Amino acid sequence: MLWQQLKISCHRDSTATIEGALLGSGALSVTLEDAADQPILEPGVGETPLWERCIVTGLFGAELDCVKIESQLRGQLSVTSMHWQPIEERDWCNEWKKDFHPVRCGDRLWVCPSWAQPPQPDAVNVTLDPGLAFGTGSHPTTFLCLQWLDRQLLENKTVIDFGCGSGILGIAALMLGATKVIAVDNDPQALLATEDNARRNKIHKSMLDCYLPCDLPHGLSADCTLANILAAPLIELAPQLTAITARAGQICLSGILDSQIDAVRAPYKDYFTFDDPIISAGWAQLNANKNID
Repeated sequence: MLWQQLKISCHRDSTATIEGALLGSGALSVTLEDAADQPILEPGVGETPLWERCIVTGLFGAELDCVKIESQLRGQLSVTSMHWQPIEERDWCNEWKKDFHPVRCGDRLWVCPSWAQPPQPDAVNVTLDPGLAFGTGSHPTTFLCLQWLDRQLLENKTVIDFGCGSGILGIAALMLGATKVIAVDNDPQALLATEDNARRNKIHKSMLDCYLPCDLPHGLSADCTLANILAAPLIELAPQLTAITARAGQICLSGILDSQIDAVRAPYKDYFTFDDPIISAGWAQLNANKNID
């Protein structure tokens, strides 16, 4: 079946009106995208920000009268840029996979989608299917953490992956030599994705424990704590992340903007000695060793 999509360029203040008009004209779905490559890196709590310039796209079946629909919309809306684009039928369930490719994350480590062949079969290859959870290795924050893990000596160490998402960091740690990973996330879907990806990488179930934050055992401690989340929760969780990191243990924090480094580091600095931050595309990764005294 051939589909038709109508793209309308507008200011963000007009998006709700245009969305309503498209749905009222028979659109099967409406999507919004950035029209000017304007990044929105971390929205505030409770915010759903939009780009200043947007493209609103309505998807229609091929049988509808495009001329009539456009005429009707132009009578309702004050827009100048409006154009139709045909879309051939595709395997929509798998279309998104084309955007994910094997990613090299250091000297030893690769992250490979489950549908792709590893470029270096003899490397440490993490096979990943992100499913409904965040974490493919392509985002700068995840990539920085994976590069950091690739440089560590993890043999015989216990690792906590706080905010595990797809499980990518914890699974990489196990495949790089860690003996135990505790994966933590407040999204049950993330824990399911982590368990699925562990099985996909032939990780024995005894090596990986998954918990919701409320179910974490008391007195938990790890040689290495990973937390790739966002600035606000990293600040809020500082007492807990500090407590679960063993004396002389390591901590790796990411998911933060370079402008947020000082604010995130502040609640940890009395307990950890930080290395220089690593920056990529405006995002930062912080790593530190916990003080002995």
